[in-house]
Amino acid sequence: MFDKMPWLKPATFLAAITILISKVMDSNLGLRLYPVIINLVMLVVFAYSLYKGPSIIETFARITEPSLDENGVIYTKKVTLVWCVFFVLNGGIALYTSIFSSLETWAFYNGFIAYLAMGTLFAIEWLVRQKVKRNAGV
Repeated sequence: MFDKMPWLKPATFLAAITILISKVMDSNLGLRLYPVIINLVMLVVFAYSLYKGPSIIETFARITEPSLDENGVIYTKKVTLVWCVFFVLNGGIALYTSIFSSLETWAFYNGFIAYLAMGTLFAIEWLVRQKVKRNAGV
Protein backbone atom coordinates (compact mmCIF):
# COMPACT_ATOMS: atom_id res chain seq x y z
CA MET A 1 0.00 0.00 0.00
CA PHE A 2 2.81 2.45 0.86
CA ASP A 3 4.45 1.76 -2.53
CA LYS A 4 1.40 3.10 -4.35
CA MET A 5 0.87 6.01 -1.96
CA PRO A 6 4.34 7.18 -0.86
CA TRP A 7 2.89 10.15 0.99
CA LEU A 8 0.82 7.99 3.35
CA LYS A 9 3.66 6.97 5.67
CA PRO A 10 5.06 10.50 6.28
CA ALA A 11 1.53 11.93 6.53
CA THR A 12 0.60 9.35 9.16
CA PHE A 13 3.83 10.00 11.07
CA LEU A 14 3.25 13.76 10.96
CA ALA A 15 -0.35 13.32 12.10
CA ALA A 16 0.91 11.48 15.17
CA ILE A 17 3.42 14.30 15.79
CA THR A 18 0.67 16.95 15.58
CA ILE A 19 -1.44 15.04 18.10
CA LEU A 20 1.58 14.73 20.40
CA ILE A 21 2.36 18.46 20.09
CA SER A 22 -1.24 19.32 20.88
CA LYS A 23 -1.24 17.05 23.91
CA VAL A 24 2.11 18.25 25.29
CA MET A 25 1.35 21.94 24.70
CA ASP A 26 -2.25 21.54 25.89
CA SER A 27 -3.21 23.44 22.73
CA ASN A 28 -5.03 22.68 19.51
CA LEU A 29 -2.27 24.34 17.42
CA GLY A 30 -0.73 20.99 16.49
CA LEU A 31 -4.05 19.75 15.15
CA ARG A 32 -4.69 23.04 13.41
CA LEU A 33 -1.35 22.67 11.62
CA TYR A 34 -2.25 19.23 10.27
CA PRO A 35 -3.67 20.57 6.94
CA VAL A 36 -0.45 22.58 6.52
CA ILE A 37 1.61 19.45 7.03
CA ILE A 38 -0.49 17.43 4.58
CA ASN A 39 -0.11 20.14 1.93
CA LEU A 40 3.63 20.21 2.56
CA VAL A 41 3.93 16.42 2.26
CA MET A 42 1.88 16.43 -0.95
CA LEU A 43 3.98 19.30 -2.35
CA VAL A 44 7.20 17.42 -1.63
CA VAL A 45 5.90 14.17 -3.18
CA PHE A 46 4.54 15.89 -6.31
CA ALA A 47 7.61 18.13 -6.74
CA TYR A 48 9.99 15.21 -6.21
CA SER A 49 8.10 13.23 -8.85
CA LEU A 50 8.72 16.08 -11.30
CA TYR A 51 12.43 15.96 -10.48
CA LYS A 52 12.84 12.18 -10.38
CA GLY A 53 10.06 11.07 -12.76
CA PRO A 54 7.61 9.82 -13.65
CA SER A 55 5.34 12.56 -12.36
CA ILE A 56 2.55 11.58 -9.99
CA ILE A 57 -0.09 12.57 -12.53
CA GLU A 58 1.65 10.52 -15.24
CA THR A 59 1.57 7.53 -12.89
CA PHE A 60 -2.19 8.01 -12.40
CA ALA A 61 -2.74 8.54 -16.14
CA ARG A 62 -0.94 5.31 -17.02
CA ILE A 63 -3.48 3.34 -14.99
CA THR A 64 -6.08 3.99 -17.70
CA GLU A 65 -3.72 4.81 -20.60
CA PRO A 66 -0.62 2.59 -20.33
CA SER A 67 0.70 3.70 -23.74
CA LEU A 68 0.71 7.43 -22.96
CA ASP A 69 2.52 9.31 -25.75
CA GLU A 70 5.13 12.08 -25.32
CA ASN A 71 2.49 14.83 -25.52
CA GLY A 72 0.58 13.07 -22.76
CA VAL A 73 3.72 12.91 -20.62
CA ILE A 74 4.34 16.64 -21.13
CA TYR A 75 0.71 17.39 -20.25
CA THR A 76 0.88 15.30 -17.07
CA LYS A 77 4.03 17.14 -15.99
CA LYS A 78 2.21 20.45 -16.41
CA VAL A 79 -0.74 19.17 -14.38
CA THR A 80 1.64 17.96 -11.66
CA LEU A 81 3.17 21.45 -11.58
CA VAL A 82 -0.30 23.00 -11.26
CA TRP A 83 -0.95 20.75 -8.26
CA CYS A 84 2.36 21.85 -6.74
CA VAL A 85 1.21 25.49 -7.02
CA PHE A 86 -2.13 24.48 -5.49
CA PHE A 87 -0.40 22.85 -2.51
CA VAL A 88 1.73 25.96 -1.95
CA LEU A 89 -1.29 28.29 -2.04
CA ASN A 90 -3.61 26.00 -0.07
CA GLY A 91 -0.92 25.24 2.49
CA GLY A 92 -0.17 28.94 2.87
CA ILE A 93 -3.81 29.76 3.51
CA ALA A 94 -4.08 26.80 5.89
CA LEU A 95 -1.03 28.11 7.78
CA TYR A 96 -2.55 31.58 7.98
CA THR A 97 -5.86 30.25 9.29
CA SER A 98 -4.02 28.00 11.77
CA ILE A 99 -2.10 30.86 13.35
CA PHE A 100 -4.17 34.01 12.85
CA SER A 101 -7.81 32.93 12.57
CA SER A 102 -10.53 31.73 14.88
CA LEU A 103 -11.20 28.03 15.15
CA GLU A 104 -14.44 28.57 13.24
CA THR A 105 -12.64 30.27 10.33
CA TRP A 106 -9.94 27.60 10.34
CA ALA A 107 -12.56 24.83 10.28
CA PHE A 108 -14.57 26.53 7.52
CA TYR A 109 -11.53 26.99 5.29
CA ASN A 110 -9.80 23.66 5.93
CA GLY A 111 -12.98 21.61 6.21
CA PHE A 112 -14.96 23.14 3.35
CA ILE A 113 -13.30 25.80 1.17
CA ALA A 114 -10.06 23.83 0.66
CA TYR A 115 -12.02 20.77 -0.49
CA LEU A 116 -14.20 22.92 -2.72
CA ALA A 117 -11.04 24.40 -4.28
CA MET A 118 -9.58 20.92 -4.74
CA GLY A 119 -12.76 19.67 -6.38
CA THR A 120 -12.86 22.71 -8.63
CA LEU A 121 -9.27 22.10 -9.71
CA PHE A 122 -10.10 18.44 -10.44
CA ALA A 123 -13.11 19.49 -12.53
CA ILE A 124 -11.21 22.16 -14.47
CA GLU A 125 -8.36 19.77 -15.18
CA TRP A 126 -10.82 17.11 -16.38
CA LEU A 127 -12.44 19.62 -18.78
CA VAL A 128 -9.05 20.78 -20.06
CA ARG A 129 -7.94 17.16 -20.50
CA GLN A 130 -11.04 16.38 -22.58
CA LYS A 131 -10.31 19.36 -24.82
CA VAL A 132 -6.62 18.40 -25.16
CA LYS A 133 -7.59 14.82 -26.06
CA ARG A 134 -10.17 16.04 -28.56
CA ASN A 135 -7.62 18.36 -30.21
CA ALA A 136 -5.13 15.50 -30.35
CA GLY A 137 -7.69 13.26 -32.02
CA VAL A 138 -7.80 10.77 -29.15
